[in-house]
Amino acid sequence: MSSPEPEPALPPAAAAEWLLPFLDFLAKERRYSAYTVRNYRQAVEDFAAWLKQSGRAPDAFAMLGARDVRDFVIEAQRRFGRRTLHNHVSGLRTFYRYWMREGRLKKNPFTGVPLPKLEKPLPKFLTESQMLKLLAGPDTLRAQEQIGEFTALRDRLVLEVIYGGGLRVSEAVGLNYGAVDFGTGSARVLGKGRKERICPLGDTAMALIRKFRDTHARRPGPTDPVLVSERHGRMSPVEVQKLVKKYLALADLPMDITPHKLRHSYATHLLNAGADLRSVQELLGHASLTTTQIYTHTSVARLKEIHAKAHPRA
Repeated sequence: MSSPEPEPALPPAAAAEWLLPFLDFLAKERRYSAYTVRNYRQAVEDFAAWLKQSGRAPDAFAMLGARDVRDFVIEAQRRFGRRTLHNHVSGLRTFYRYWMREGRLKKNPFTGVPLPKLEKPLPKFLTESQMLKLLAGPDTLRAQEQIGEFTALRDRLVLEVIYGGGLRVSEAVGLNYGAVDFGTGSARVLGKGRKERICPLGDTAMALIRKFRDTHARRPGPTDPVLVSERHGRMSPVEVQKLVKKYLALADLPMDITPHKLRHSYATHLLNAGADLRSVQELLGHASLTTTQIYTHTSVARLKEIHAKAHPRA
C-alpha cells in the first residue's frame, strides 16, 4: 500500500482565501514566470507549515511581528541554503505586500528582516569562440541530414534571438511579430514586472526572423509568436532549454550552460567590446546597476590585458 499524501500546511479553505488570489496576482498582473510563481507558492506553504509546527494557526499571517519572523529565519537556515532562504523571504515579503495593498494586513514583518549574506559567484558564460561553435550547431546537423530545413532555421533563430538580443527565455518565447521593428532591427520586450524595453536584436537575428517568417511561418500576424514548435505553436521555455542542451552536447561545451547563461555571455561580450555599464544595464532590463556589475569581471581582465600590451610601464 502506498503511504497517504501528507496533509497540506494550509487547509483548502485557507489556501483559497490567502494563497490562490496571491498566485493569481503574480501570474496575471505581474506576469511572473511559472517557475517564480511555483517558488513563491512553496515559500508561503513552507511558512504556513512552520506556523503550524510552532503551535500557531497555519493562516495566522496577521498576528506576527518581527520577533516571530526572526525565529522563522533562524529555523529555516537549518533547512535551506542561503540563496533559497533569500528567495523564500522575498516571496513572503511580496505576499505580505500584496495583502497590505488589498487591505487585509496592516504591516509587513518581513521588511528589513536580517538575512545571512549571500556569496556572489561570478556568472558562467561562453567565450566568443565557444558561442560561435554553439551557433553553428543547427547548420551542422542540417548538413549531416539529421534535421530538416525548418528545424535548422528555427533552432538557429532561437539561439540568435536569445544571444543577439540578450533576452530572458520568457521574453524570447513571448516575442510576437508585432513587437519586432523590421526597420530598426529591434524588438519591444516585456520583461520582469511587465516592464517594457527596446532590445536591438542584431543583423543576424533579424535576417533569420525575416527568412523564417517568409518561408516557414504559418501565421506571421502581429499577435503570433516568432519562436514556434514543430507544430507551429508558441515554444515553451522547457523546449528552449532542451534545444540549448542538444547543441551544447553537439559542440562539446559545458552542459551546465543554460539559456539564461547565453544572456550572461551576451552581457560579457558587450562589455569586453567596450560597451558602457549603463547601456548594458538598459539592454538587459536590470532595475539596479549593481545587478549588471557582476559582468564586469571579464571586462577588468580584458582591460588589464590591453594595458599590459600597450602601456610602457605595464
